[in-house]
Amino acid sequence: MDNITHTLFGATLARTPLGRAGRGTTAALIIASNLPDIDIVTSAGGTISYLQWHRGPTHGPIGIIGLGLLTAAIVSAAYRIIDSRRRDPDAEPARVATFGMLAIVSTIGVLLHVLMDVPTSYGVRVLSPFSWRWFAVDWMPIIDIWLLIVLLAGLLFGLRSPAARRRNGAIVLTVMAVIYGVRAAAHHQALVLAPRLLGPTLPQPCDPPSAARSGVLAVWPRAPLEMPVLPAGKRCLVEIAAIPDFIGPFSWRIIAQMSNSYDIYQLDLLDARLRNAETSADVFWRHVRRYPNIWTPLVERAGASRLGRVFLGFSRFPAARSVVDAEGVTTVRWTDVRFVFGIGPVELPRRGPDMFTATVRIDADGHVVDQRLGSRR
Repeated sequence: MDNITHTLFGATLARTPLGRAGRGTTAALIIASNLPDIDIVTSAGGTISYLQWHRGPTHGPIGIIGLGLLTAAIVSAAYRIIDSRRRDPDAEPARVATFGMLAIVSTIGVLLHVLMDVPTSYGVRVLSPFSWRWFAVDWMPIIDIWLLIVLLAGLLFGLRSPAARRRNGAIVLTVMAVIYGVRAAAHHQALVLAPRLLGPTLPQPCDPPSAARSGVLAVWPRAPLEMPVLPAGKRCLVEIAAIPDFIGPFSWRIIAQMSNSYDIYQLDLLDARLRNAETSADVFWRHVRRYPNIWTPLVERAGASRLGRVFLGFSRFPAARSVVDAEGVTTVRWTDVRFVFGIGPVELPRRGPDMFTATVRIDADGHVVDQRLGSRR
């Protein structure tokens, strides 16, 4: 999730019994709810470095414990300094929570940050540094406007008294659970209806059938599939995924991974035509955005470059394309189609890291001559 959501959630947790363990627990919860994203400092080494470490060890077991202790140390030190500089030395300040209590509260805050990242389609490497595989559940977008509204409203309407704050905190957590539940149910329904979008273009699953990956928890990178040799014009289905949209819980992007391409569809669960199989086969399958995915020996060689290893370790659905120019230089480009909308890749802010497209150029002798992240030159 985005850091505004993490901050508001930390402030909401401070209205639960976690926030009543002594002075400093509110600050600890807010800091801990954001601290795993301290890995942004790795962007000082470039976007490739950031992509390599993002949502890595700071989101893993060591990071959860270590950042919980670090948060407790920061808050304890800050309140000691504040109390030593108070103007009225005779006034007795409220009791600061013990270091042990701050460590427990902070560790819970860090853990909940990680658990909020898992249901996003972006994913998180929850076992790093022991395992660098990504895990995701595909329920939530990175920014959920409805979740933001609920969290903000709960904080604004609970300012009258401590009792109102506690009551609103409980209400907000309940509504959050409902939002996650609705998203989970909508995700399941999107996968059920997805085959109707493909209509007559839906091919048979790749052989062996186990190649068609499925399940609630998505895990990657995975061993590459040995694609079967098919007759010209034929292809098979590897996987269908439903990616949450920013609009709301009823709008989804369907990614159908084929043996030679990715087909992307927009799905509206409220569209009544989807319930009519007779008309859906004639309408929806025509509205597709297709990204070729052709792997050649040169693409494989480009994947062995530093950028190739980092990007393919990050990307869940890397669509590969390659072209050879007149001088024999091969340009290989991968696009992570999770971050593709109806007309093209997501447009990121100019100052933000553009890390959803990777390009590697290889000369005629097989040497890497250029590698860069981003679709802009």
